[in-house]
Amino acid sequence: MKIEHKYFTYIVCSRSGTLYIGMTNSIYRRALEHKSGAIEGFASKYHCDRMVYYESFDDVQKAIAREKQLKGWTRSKKIALIESKNPRWEDLAEKWGAQMLFAGEAMKGR
Repeated sequence: MKIEHKYFTYIVCSRSGTLYIGMTNSIYRRALEHKSGAIEGFASKYHCDRMVYYESFDDVQKAIAREKQLKGWTRSKKIALIESKNPRWEDLAEKWGAQMLFAGEAMKGR
């Protein structure tokens, strides 16, 4: 029995527009790590915490190759890629990790 693995190449950005490209095997965990600033380095230094683009792969080598390819692109080409799937630059992970509500349950603090 073959275990299926998923890998992701993604782009997060800061409110000021700084882009960070990365690769992970758990897009949900990585998005939450970026939001909490748990990953030290470039992404946390520049507050890149908004998931604006991602692609999934079934092969880790393909994900790594895509990450390297995107990192080599010009900024304008990266922006065109993001806007082809997410024209309003919405945070695709904004609600990830939020508490699930049951029918009839009120949201606290909203």
